[in-house]
Amino acid sequence: MSASTASFAASQARATARDWIAVYGAILGAFTAILDIQITNSSLSSIQGALGASTEEGSWISTAYLMAEIIVIPMTGWLGFLIGLRRYLVANTLLFIAFSVACALSSTLHEMILFRAGQGFTGGVLIPTAITIVRSRLPRSQQPIGIALFGFTATFAPAIGPTIGGWLTDNFSWRYLFYINLLVGPAAVAMQLIGLEKVASRWSELKNGDWPGIALMALGLPALTFVLEEGQRKEWFDSDVIVWSSVLAFAGISGFIARQLAASQPLINLRVLKNPTVGGSCFLMAVMGAVSFGSIYIIPLYCAQILGYNAQQIGYVVMWSGLPQLLLFPAMPFLLKRFDPRLLIVAGTALFIASCWINVGLTHDVGVDQLILPQLLRAIGQPLFTIPLSQLSTAGLAPRDTADASALTNMMRNLGGSIGIATLATLISRREHFHYAMLSEGITQNAIHVREHVAALAAGYQAHIADAGVAKLQAIATLASQVRREATVMAYSDGFWIVAVGLVISLGAVALLRRPRGLPAPDAAH
Repeated sequence: MSASTASFAASQARATARDWIAVYGAILGAFTAILDIQITNSSLSSIQGALGASTEEGSWISTAYLMAEIIVIPMTGWLGFLIGLRRYLVANTLLFIAFSVACALSSTLHEMILFRAGQGFTGGVLIPTAITIVRSRLPRSQQPIGIALFGFTATFAPAIGPTIGGWLTDNFSWRYLFYINLLVGPAAVAMQLIGLEKVASRWSELKNGDWPGIALMALGLPALTFVLEEGQRKEWFDSDVIVWSSVLAFAGISGFIARQLAASQPLINLRVLKNPTVGGSCFLMAVMGAVSFGSIYIIPLYCAQILGYNAQQIGYVVMWSGLPQLLLFPAMPFLLKRFDPRLLIVAGTALFIASCWINVGLTHDVGVDQLILPQLLRAIGQPLFTIPLSQLSTAGLAPRDTADASALTNMMRNLGGSIGIATLATLISRREHFHYAMLSEGITQNAIHVREHVAALAAGYQAHIADAGVAKLQAIATLASQVRREATVMAYSDGFWIVAVGLVISLGAVALLRRPRGLPAPDAAH
């Protein structure tokens, strides 16, 4: 058979029912893992109250998950090869379910942090493994469907997580945030067992493992995640803990990179980054992680602090960045076949930029109705960005390189999310102080409009407070609160402005992306 005939046959092949069952089982597992990254965010206050934890202590509920997850993601390709993909994936899905139940039954903060770390360590396996199974089990002609399925989970799950979490917490209990995994987890395990073939383990390769690289990675990546997650709460480098964690992060990550480039059998082949498309995809995936996780961070904070919404109301607002993806998802394979993926990435980025520019005009009067449009634009933009990028990042690569590229892009998405949240948290805090100082300078007792406003407020309070002096003090306190509110809103607007500008700059990285030879060209008939 000639090369061209073989290529044509491969392009016309169709996956079997068992192949699709394997794909669905892997993607369903990835969906639960990604969902659990964000599902606790809108319910942290309820969990902290039940476990007797402070706000700073409660932040570890999310940080522990991310720190554990980022350790295991780069190891997934090697461990899957060592243990056998079927055995490795099923075991981690079962352990993820078990840790979820343990989280729900936790009675102390220490138990919750331990079990959340267990969730992260097992859930981190499920995410990159899904894209590996899509690439290995589906023929090229059907891979756009599998990639769309995976990209859908990567964008829909974090967007809908706070909504589900808020609804479950307000109507049942925060413990149901974790019990929900009992609904989909067993189904994922059953499909994985049916769809994946048994493969012999290769325990003899254990001695050839890159143990120095593993040790350096296990030191550096969690330390970096800790710095990014906890830096703002601990006043960054004013804290000795952050300083020493930064030193560990730098030493571990730089040592890990040097080791991977020098080792004959590296844990993860960093040389795949020499491929411009893989390198560009990793950068853009970090940007998307920063933007998507950052927006999910800002909107709930605005709704809670400025609008006074509860968890369920916040979930309703965030929902609009997730549910419309259900309508767009079926069209993604069609779009991938008919348009250059790079054009779709640019279109998705442009929609995200537009949504941020709308939010730059935030005021304290902006409510749900005004927040829906930018959320809808994000909902459309995320799949247009993420799904084509997932396709380009692993197309045309050898199986092991596919696993490494998938691990790197997923790791960069998580790191980007941590960087984005840390940057926005710091920016909002500092800009809020800046705007408060600037607004306060313009408020003096000699200003006529200030005197009139205070007098009006005091008159209102005197209807309930007999002492005129106390009523005036209350009016001044209210004015200070209003100034603080306006400064906070302006800081949120600045955050969206920074995100929009960052996205505009990141568009230059699209030029690095190339269409791999194994990827079918868009149909000419469009």
